[in-house]
Amino acid sequence: MKGNELKPRIGVFGRRNYGKSSLVNYLTGQNIAIVSDTPGATTDPVRKTMELGGVGPVIWVDTAGIDDVGELGQARVERSFAELEQCDLAIVLLAENRFDEHEQSLLDACKKTKIPYLLLYSQADKVPPSDVFLDDVQRICGTRPLVFSIYDDSRRDVLLNSILQLLPESAYKHMSLLGDVIHEGDKVVMVTPIDSSAPEGRMILPQVQVLRDILDNNAIALVCKESELVRTLASLAAPPKLVVTDSQVYDYVASVVPDDIFLTSFSVVLARAKGLFDDYVKGTPKLSSLNDDDRILLLESCTHNVTCEDIGRVKLPKLIKKFSGKNIHFDVVSGLSSLERPVSDYALVIQCGGCVVSPKQLASRLAPAVEAGVPVSNYGLAIAYMNGIFERSMRIFNQN
Repeated sequence: MKGNELKPRIGVFGRRNYGKSSLVNYLTGQNIAIVSDTPGATTDPVRKTMELGGVGPVIWVDTAGIDDVGELGQARVERSFAELEQCDLAIVLLAENRFDEHEQSLLDACKKTKIPYLLLYSQADKVPPSDVFLDDVQRICGTRPLVFSIYDDSRRDVLLNSILQLLPESAYKHMSLLGDVIHEGDKVVMVTPIDSSAPEGRMILPQVQVLRDILDNNAIALVCKESELVRTLASLAAPPKLVVTDSQVYDYVASVVPDDIFLTSFSVVLARAKGLFDDYVKGTPKLSSLNDDDRILLLESCTHNVTCEDIGRVKLPKLIKKFSGKNIHFDVVSGLSSLERPVSDYALVIQCGGCVVSPKQLASRLAPAVEAGVPVSNYGLAIAYMNGIFERSMRIFNQN
């Protein structure tokens, strides 16, 4: 029921030839990363999924050396640091009794993005660490490196236990989407349009995630298209506790669902679960003060086939232009692609629901905008705001 990106990510970082690839192979029990005595053997991040006891499936990420040189080498270093922003835990390798600006810059990046890290003195079988070095690192970093060699299997459990202690529970513990607002036996109606943008033969991930969450909370789910909503509501002996709709039919659904029934959207539900809800609520009203030639950035967490009924690339821009009455420019960026212009060039950033990414990945993606003071919003909240049902879409979450 989860997208692949929702698995916790544990990245391995350090200089070239410090044993990053060997460590990933050792931990996964597979030769998935190229091991070579030649510096720079790892050029792009290599990822492998495996089960980690007490956590479940995690993604191990092997990265290029942070001390790579030359123009191409610098690009590899930038890729490694970009990968760091998507990780839930960083394993920072030390070796050869060296700690200087390369390691310090990596730890500074971890602290800036609030990523926990494990200092691991690697290849202790080649060059053992001196007590002076370990003491110096502890003084600088506040933590003592774990001494390790892939040829000393007695240290494997120590390493895995250290990883388990540092990996945030939020990276792997399931958080209920609606568990605090619905109860056993409650009826929840899900409105799921089927148009050219809907995937063939299946539901989209946000709908699947909400459906599973309703069932997990022992509530009753009823699923219908918007064309069947009136009939569905009329068939119920008592009104449902909640109606969750796709954002693109928000206006119609709001006109059909009585005001005393809670109403929200799949995108709003996910926005609340991802931890940036307060930023979205604060930033969404920017839609009322847009100016001619303002530029809006639309962020999509996934890549998908674009149709004439695409919500982010077609319907949302049309709605914003109509609502504002202004000549607005739009840029759309999918996945983790880099921005073509500074984020400060935008009057507003609007993020999709983020069903295929973790809260950490979503927060990292929006952090530059938040830090630059650029208002941020979410597909569902933006559409609700422009349809005059902004407060209503959040009412169920404010009932306590």
